[in-house]
Amino acid sequence: MAEPNRADIVVVGAGIIGVACALQLARQGRQVRVIDAQAPGMGASYGNAGHLATEQVFPIADLSILKRLPAMLLDPMGPLRLDWTYLPHALPWFIRLLLNLRPASYQRTVAGLRALNEGSLGAWQRLLHSIGQTQLLREDGSLLVFERAESRVALDALQQRMQQQGVAVEFWSDEAVRTAAPQLSDAIQGGLFFPSTGHFLDPYTVVGELVNAAKAEGVQFLQQRVLDGRLEDSGVSLMTDQGVVTARQVLIACGAHSAKLTAALTGIQVPLDTERGYHLMLPHEHQRLPFAVTSLERKFIMTPMADGLRLAGTVEFAGLDRPANMQRAWQLHRLSQGLFRHDLNDSDATAWMGFRPSLPDSLPIIDRVCEGKVLLAFGHQHLGLTQAAVTAERIGQLAAGESVPELQSYRLDRF
Repeated sequence: MAEPNRADIVVVGAGIIGVACALQLARQGRQVRVIDAQAPGMGASYGNAGHLATEQVFPIADLSILKRLPAMLLDPMGPLRLDWTYLPHALPWFIRLLLNLRPASYQRTVAGLRALNEGSLGAWQRLLHSIGQTQLLREDGSLLVFERAESRVALDALQQRMQQQGVAVEFWSDEAVRTAAPQLSDAIQGGLFFPSTGHFLDPYTVVGELVNAAKAEGVQFLQQRVLDGRLEDSGVSLMTDQGVVTARQVLIACGAHSAKLTAALTGIQVPLDTERGYHLMLPHEHQRLPFAVTSLERKFIMTPMADGLRLAGTVEFAGLDRPANMQRAWQLHRLSQGLFRHDLNDSDATAWMGFRPSLPDSLPIIDRVCEGKVLLAFGHQHLGLTQAAVTAERIGQLAAGESVPELQSYRLDRF
């Protein structure tokens, strides 16, 4: 008789990546169980910017981070913030990040990000079509705007770099910007339009619809906290706060919380840290923008959603335990002032913070290890939503025992 607490494959993590993978695996005929300490979609997937960021093919930082380090430590409201009390813990990670900016490593990162992003839009189209929810994604592009004339040089250089990487990008004049988004300020000098991007009307709803589809395929969802794990001859045992769960395979897809279980099962200490991201949701702003707009100088993004306008961005390195500084979320409203003809309405606004899992080479881990008993899908930094559907397709291939040479750049053993 089958053991009541045994599954064919257990997915640890009920965020957008874990749920998309669970649905993919169930459709391949697998018996799937998803375990998470929170309800599905309540982690980083709940509050991300909602931008399908296929244009973002460059690492999260470049060598200018050295010049910005004093400001990162001293300015609590800056777009890139490093809590000085967290510096001793973060320093080894930052050193590895800088080492990965050497030319050969940098090019590997760009190639790896480009490969995943190039497949992301098509994968999302297939996934949403399969669950009858294509209306949740608006494929209407996105815009990066600039305000200062002196920023044009940096913008032109960015456009050239993106074109070299095959990213679809167009320069828009100030007149073109105002024609498409008439509520933006006359201070906007122009921008770069990315036609092969889009945005989700509500990332949390996307997770919910995928959960419904997964349940219809027989996937079980358990709200438990995984405390530890070990390899067995017949598979994997997971110790949770409600008992032991065993399975033939496990998929670790719990984002910024993935390092401990990965080390327990594989013996490899993954250099995983977290970019703490904030958003401010403005429920009374429904007609301001036709698509996602990012400010080059102010370094944040504004995405129109079903429930209003979401302001998101900024990166804070302060670990998993330090309380959120919600003033960083409210700072996003202050940053928006001057970008529109009339300031945004922030009445009834809600603030949020989430943990984005980041590795020092800006690439995720997508792999099959430990004789196939352990699958890995985490470390997608701020591209988790973008790359979730294509990651699920690749995990399906790995779980089926296929050789997937294009996943070479995302292997665990690079660490």
